[in-house]
Amino acid sequence: MRSATITRKTAETDITVEINLDGTGSYDNQTGVGFFDHMLDQLARHAVIDMKIRASGDLHIDDHHTVEDTGIALGQALAQAMDDKRGIRRYGSCLLPMDDALVRAALDLSARPHLVWNVALPTAKIGSFDTELVREFFQAFATHGGITLHVDALHGLNSHHIAEAAFKAVARSLRDALEVDPRKADDVPSTKGVL
Repeated sequence: MRSATITRKTAETDITVEINLDGTGSYDNQTGVGFFDHMLDQLARHAVIDMKIRASGDLHIDDHHTVEDTGIALGQALAQAMDDKRGIRRYGSCLLPMDDALVRAALDLSARPHLVWNVALPTAKIGSFDTELVREFFQAFATHGGITLHVDALHGLNSHHIAEAAFKAVARSLRDALEVDPRKADDVPSTKGVL
């Protein structure tokens, strides 16, 4: 079973992430940051990954450490659950519409982390959530998950729609990349023989 549990404790946060890459998209995410929980739920549902996250952080300061450290722990859990990446399709992409927003995501589970982020969020806040933290999450997730990740917002007026479309587009791309290729189920998808 492709699953992992990661616990990350610092002076700023205490986070446990449990994932199952072969799940049904069930989720139970509690970080203390409402909008962020909603986005993590979307990530699990649309990637069809079972995900349970418990995070407590220094929210009296702001949401930054909790969001970033959750991205770190989730990326580490993904990398551990993929093991040697034998059989995966490796690449995924999605062009995702959500009302006024249209977001494109493309990724490579390459073990070469890189984020290209062309997403403008027109407001500084979504409710009480700092919109700049959307990028911070994906930077931490890509870095610690070993993901080359490109996210481009092609259209959008509403920050909530743009952010949610980004999470869903990445999720759908991740779903495709993590799928086992029945024609190459015993192979690592690289001419190097290792990822």
